[in-house]
Amino acid sequence: NSKLRHVEKDVLIPQIMRDRAKELCSDKVQAFTKCCQETGVLMVLKCRQENSALKDCLVGHYTDPSFYEECKAEYLKQREEYRATGIKKKRQKLTPNV
Repeated sequence: NSKLRHVEKDVLIPQIMRDRAKELCSDKVQAFTKCCQETGVLMVLKCRQENSALKDCLVGHYTDPSFYEECKAEYLKQREEYRATGIKKKRQKLTPNV
């Protein structure tokens, strides 16, 4: 059954989208974090470039319909596994290539 409840559409799938987008934009997240740590109080002024690059990356993923469908499919798979086994699995984090 692939019918989604309100909470699934508006809360659970967007949470997966946020988590995956942060992983996919991890280089921009790290650059913004580093800039903020180095500048302290002046981060609002000095980290504008990093902040806008991060926002562009995240919003690009949030507004992509195919990305939503990928995350929806991932959620439905997790839900199906949970319903079959009764065991909730934690989402596996992607590890950066170092």
